[in-house]
Amino acid sequence: MATYQIPDEKLKAYEDTLNETVRDEDLGPPASEVEISRVLRKMDWYILPFVSLLYLLSFLDRANIGNAKIAGMAVDVHLDGLKYNIISAVFFLTYAFAEVPSNIALKLFRPSRWIPSIMVAWGIVMTLMCLCNTYKGLIIARLFLGLAEGGLFPGITFYLSLWYRRRDVARRIAIFFSAATVAGAFGGLFAYGIEQMDGIGGLHGWQWIFCIEGIATVVVACASYFYMHDYPGTATFLTATEKETVARMLKDDCIGLATHYDRKFVWQAVNDYKTYMQMGIYIGILIPVYAIALFAPTIVKELGYTAAHAQLLTVPIFVAGCISTVTIGILSDKYNTRGPFIIGCSIVSLIGFLVLYTQEAPGAGYAGAVIATMGVYPTIAVDLAWAGAAAGGDVRKGVTLAMVIGLGNLGGICSSFIYLTPQRFYIGHGTAMGTLGFSIVLSVITMWNYNRINKEKDALCEREGIDASRREEFKDMGSESPLFRYTL
Repeated sequence: MATYQIPDEKLKAYEDTLNETVRDEDLGPPASEVEISRVLRKMDWYILPFVSLLYLLSFLDRANIGNAKIAGMAVDVHLDGLKYNIISAVFFLTYAFAEVPSNIALKLFRPSRWIPSIMVAWGIVMTLMCLCNTYKGLIIARLFLGLAEGGLFPGITFYLSLWYRRRDVARRIAIFFSAATVAGAFGGLFAYGIEQMDGIGGLHGWQWIFCIEGIATVVVACASYFYMHDYPGTATFLTATEKETVARMLKDDCIGLATHYDRKFVWQAVNDYKTYMQMGIYIGILIPVYAIALFAPTIVKELGYTAAHAQLLTVPIFVAGCISTVTIGILSDKYNTRGPFIIGCSIVSLIGFLVLYTQEAPGAGYAGAVIATMGVYPTIAVDLAWAGAAAGGDVRKGVTLAMVIGLGNLGGICSSFIYLTPQRFYIGHGTAMGTLGFSIVLSVITMWNYNRINKEKDALCEREGIDASRREEFKDMGSESPLFRYTL
């Protein structure tokens, strides 16, 4: 185990996770795998529960519109025709716009200031939505909610990549993303309980859903200013030796690629065709994810259950999704493989939607909803780990993730308009199956392409005698570095 103590001046040298100017000899000998595992577990306890709570609140606040709809909002605000679908969709316009600028800001400013600030912003918007009692008011509120919330998901995904190696990040993303499934489960329970406040303070039950959940976000956001840690090099819960272990671990993982901000790294991400391939995969799996999040209560209700029972029956659906998300994330990291898990899980989800499409019995339809959720929810975490691993260098990784998540989230607009024809929702289920098939095909192509590029780089390194000792020559090349390898 390494015992070298990093001087204070060296800690400053890699405040932004790890500065590329820190040399190997400054870090001492590599730590053992036992020591690395111990430090990873310590970081998990300090980081993962916290970021999972943040994302739980985020997903709860964006998806509670579905609970509010069947709690009386649709009747009270006269949401006939496509009005509810439009209210759901406008969120994604500003949400997608905010993600790339937010991830750049996260790199330029401290995460412990940026992330809590955007949380305060959307928590206030969410709270004030309880005063919206018109169609136009809800549209305006959802636009501002999307703008404020847009930075959290890509920000936390990027934030985790600054603490963990590429091989370790899928299970961590899965754990924090599983908060979305927990939000879906608790959203139904919360909505069922909060509905009983109908009439208190002159507000309807659905208005209290917005108010209470918004206030909870603001409270947690204020606490986050004091709890959130910025980077491994400045984390107070890590000892100097543990900081050295993380520094060595991250430096070896990024093969000495640049960690500082430069505009050229932004353009590397924007001009890389592989970014758009990952974006296509993400859109294909995100459309059914948001369809389930926004319409699960409606789908269950149309199976023949009452509104109150529909709220409660969404809980097992999302609990099943939570379990499968964490399980698949752990397996994906264990085998350091992404594409096959996305393909396999997408096929499972496709089967679930096929059951929903073909079966009339409420029990069979409910089982289909569970299978569809268990299949598609794990793909998000695995795909984001794949997209992040395909981008070399901190800034390029941050921009790539923001582009994939941001532009990919425009798929949420599609999700908002495909469940229009109850009771069987043929268009919605059929569209979900089609987009899952698209992601399966694109994942196969992406795996083939990454394997091809890796073989070409292997041949180049062997021919030119390139090894890790020359990584300083390629530090600004990002994914194009001959030392960089893609995860399949």
